[in-house]
Parts: sequence; structure tokens; C-alpha cells
Amino acid sequence: MLLSRLLNRTIKIGTLTVIDATGKPHVFGDGSAPKATIALHDKALHHKLYINPDLAVGEAYMDGTLTIEQGALADLFEIMASNLPHAGADPLFALRDKFWRAMRGWYQKNSIGLSRKNVAHHYDLPDQLYDLFLDPDRQYSCAYFDEGANEDDLATAQKAKMRHLAAKLLLKPGQKILDIGSGWGGLGLYLGEQSGGKVTGLTLSKSQIEVARERVAEAGLANRVNFELADYRELTGTYDRIVSVGMFEHVGVNQYGRFFSTIHDLLADDGVSVLHSISRTGGPASTGPWIRKYIFHGGYSPSLSETLAAIEKSGLWVTDIEILRVHYAKTLKAWQNRFAANRARIAELIDERFCRMWEYYLALSEAAFLHGDHFVFQIQLAKKRDAVPLTRDYITQWETSHPVAVSRRKPQKVYG
Repeated sequence: MLLSRLLNRTIKIGTLTVIDATGKPHVFGDGSAPKATIALHDKALHHKLYINPDLAVGEAYMDGTLTIEQGALADLFEIMASNLPHAGADPLFALRDKFWRAMRGWYQKNSIGLSRKNVAHHYDLPDQLYDLFLDPDRQYSCAYFDEGANEDDLATAQKAKMRHLAAKLLLKPGQKILDIGSGWGGLGLYLGEQSGGKVTGLTLSKSQIEVARERVAEAGLANRVNFELADYRELTGTYDRIVSVGMFEHVGVNQYGRFFSTIHDLLADDGVSVLHSISRTGGPASTGPWIRKYIFHGGYSPSLSETLAAIEKSGLWVTDIEILRVHYAKTLKAWQNRFAANRARIAELIDERFCRMWEYYLALSEAAFLHGDHFVFQIQLAKKRDAVPLTRDYITQWETSHPVAVSRRKPQKVYG
């Protein structure tokens, strides 16, 4: 069958056993680890998995028509990610990849109206969900793990991430700070507490802003921290510091020029900005159809090359770049562990199909950082070349003088 032809051409590393809908097993690969066995419970999958495997595997797992018989999702994704470079040998796979790349501008139009809808799709889920798999501060982006730290240190690693960003922003009293994509308010509150300045946070999620504003009131920081339901393209004014974490993936390739020109226009002449985003090593590409359809509408992990090309046109200086290679894999493993521990409660809160979807999303994402081409960058920007010190010593000095203490602030009343 066509599926067998694709897998024979593709699976060169590890061992994948496929039990087809008639109960017949087919073995692909070199017999080595990782090993996984999947069973197909619908004959239509024999065709669907060849025509569009990225979408069909995820949907079949969600629907229960594809099950993991031996091994785990992580093993399946390691096999898939490790062998992805060979998939281009199949003509249909290569043609489909070219089509998605050609269409990515359409998928990422991301006007202000579409951006609001895309954000609502993912972030305006039942609010209790995020308490059940994120850290207590509800940080929904890559944490920053010290050498030797494991996934059990998630809360500390998330606080360390905020401290690391604050160090790169060179915080000083009295500054005006803008947080683009402020989520549930954790970073904005941290910057408000550490800087003594005034923080404005922007989000497009109604659910997030309700929680963020509640947290401001509980922390007694209403005179220093304010959250607004607004798009970055709607903002005016001047800010001494601008930070954006985990939001650039939602901007869309068509909007990169406007994003960085907006940063330029909003940033003070001696200001500093830090952008934290998922990226990829393989150059410009496209978002897989399953992620695009079910998880992040309009989302895309940009390559460093296309990001820097857009920055160059904005007139901003790139004053520092740091690459976080496996920090997000560790973060995602921690989220998976917490999700698994609370799975029964999440199934009751939403449903079983959602649980399978979220398990698939978290495991797939971890594989992209462990075995695929994904990483995280932090890019520091300024209008002037001398806006930051000559060496990076100031980062270590700031972090040394601000030891991490895990925040006891709760984003809201924790579910249950």
C-alpha cells in the first residue's frame, strides 16, 4: 500500500511497527531503538496517513482510531522527528511541503481581528485548565533551567526566566515598560516589583486580562502595573523598555516588518527591548497542518534568518542574541508530567478527546525541541549601539544580586 511505500522510504532510524486495520503487522526501520508499535482501527487511515500524515496521525490519535500498543507517544515522535529528513524522498510528501510553504502567507494573515480570534481559540479555554499543567505563576513559555536542574524545578526555572529577561532589560527606577503579549500577568508583575517603574501589559485574551487585573489588585501594584486588552499595532507613546515573550510566534510572516517598525517607533532613543520566541534551525518553513488546525491558528515558529532580515529593515540594532537549545524540551516535559497527574480532572473539566489532543500537542512539541529543528532565541534590540554595556557581565551581575525565590503569588484561585 502507499503508506508502506512512504514508511519504507522514510524510516531509517529506529523501529516502527504498524498493525493495519486487518490486524496484520508491518515493521519499518533498522531494528534499533527507539521502538514503537501503533495500531490502526479504521481502514480509511491506510490512505489518509499517506495523503496527509501530519494531520491524519494527530486526528486519528484524538479520535482513538490510532492507538499506541507498545512504547509511548514520545517514542513515536522521536522516530518521526529523527526520520523527517528522509521523508522528502516521497514525491507527494515533497510536493505537500512546497504547497504549505507557498500558502503560509495566507495561513498567517493575522489582521488585528483575526489575531483576536486566534488568541481566543487557544487561550480562552476553561481557565482552570492552565492551573492544572502550568507552574503556580502560570508562565506559558519556555523556562530557564540552571545547569543540572530537572523538570521538577519548573517553578524555579520560570522565575529564573523572568529574572534573566529583567537582567537583559537593564531595569532602572522610573522606567516605562511595555510587555507585548502579557499573558496572565506574571512577567508584568515581576517587572513592576523589580523595577519600581510603570508597566503596561498587552493581551488579546479576555480570559487572561481578567486574571491579570485581579492579580494586580491582589498584589497592591495598581499604581505601577496596568494590563490592557489591545493589539501592539494599536499602541502609541514611548517606552524605555519593551519585552515580548512567546507572542512573536503569533505575529505572522506578513506582519514582521510592521512588528519591528512598531518596536522602533515605541522605543525611547536610549531604550532596550528583548524578544523571546520559538525558532527553527532549518530556515523559513511552514506550520504543520495539525498544529495549525487544532492548537495555534495563525501561529508559526520563525527561523532566525527571516527574523533578523525583518529587524535589519527596521533600523534597530541587534545588541545580543542567546539561543536556548533544550530549555523548552525540559519545560514541556514538566507540563506533560503535571498534565498526566491531573488528567482525570481535565477530562471531567472538558472531555477525553481534548485530553488526547493536549497530550499529543505537548509530546509533539517536546519532540520538536529534543529531536527536531526547534529552539528558543532571546534577541536584545536597541536604537543605539551603546544602549547596553560593552560586555555581557551586567547580566550575571544583575542575576547574582537578585536571587530566585519562587513566587507565592497565585494567578487566581487554583481549581479544586
